[in-house]
Amino acid sequence: MTDIRRVGVVGCGLMGAGIAEVCARADVPVTVVERDAEAARAGRLRVLRSLDRAAANGRIDAARRDRAADLITVVDEIEALHEHDLVIEAVAEDERLKADVFTRLDSVATDDRTILATNTSSIPVIRLAAATARPDRVVGVHFFNPVPVLRLVELVPSLLTSPTTTKRAEEFVTGTLGKEVVRTRDKAGFVVNALLVPYLLAAIRMVESGSATVEDVDRGMVLGCAHPLGPLALTDLIGLDTTRAIAESLYAEFREPQYSPPPLLSRMVEAGLLGRKSGRGFHVYDGQPGRAAPVPAGRP
Repeated sequence: MTDIRRVGVVGCGLMGAGIAEVCARADVPVTVVERDAEAARAGRLRVLRSLDRAAANGRIDAARRDRAADLITVVDEIEALHEHDLVIEAVAEDERLKADVFTRLDSVATDDRTILATNTSSIPVIRLAAATARPDRVVGVHFFNPVPVLRLVELVPSLLTSPTTTKRAEEFVTGTLGKEVVRTRDKAGFVVNALLVPYLLAAIRMVESGSATVEDVDRGMVLGCAHPLGPLALTDLIGLDTTRAIAESLYAEFREPQYSPPPLLSRMVEAGLLGRKSGRGFHVYDGQPGRAAPVPAGRP
């Protein structure tokens, strides 16, 4: 039986909103913090729209949708997180930004039993724990997008995370949220991204070199390997900026060429072609989930 009764989330983008949603659907009150009032309004709308889709698709009933919505509070003051059992950081994949969040949380969430967790997909947890005075209560809890759909969570204790912190976090993720956990050592990329990102980068290099078109790379992996999404469509779903940030973190740690971001990826990020969230990446999106038109090779 978990002792985590109230959860805080920092950031209400795709990941933060998804984390807040799964907590609320498990009947756990959630306070979400965004950078300002406008972002808070947009974040709450993002969560409510996702709950509406879940109800429309029959994944939850209308009563659970309403109950979950009532359990979510979105604010623009991090001080609102001072009395929570678990606080999950879910801001952009930027080490300085995340470390700053942990420094602020360290002075706000002062209860001795509060767990500070990071949803980072690639940054070693110990680097973020070092921004606090209590690294024994900092742990990686990495969800996958879309959070309400995908069942996996990577649990990442650092060298200084206490066994009690790890156990409490795992009990909450499995017992309360109903997710499946894989434990991993605290190294860049953990398990999934350490395997996945080189594959995505190889697909980008294939298009960059003119060896194959975007459409043929994705069709090849969907039809030839039974993947639900091709690697370039998956990169669009993850976000090209997030993919580049993960690749940079992996390359900084291991210095292996397979982790180095291809120039095409960097140019697309600089051009604002970030994938689904910007409406265009390797594919152009028409606003309907799952619908995309491929971009010809050499013309991202």
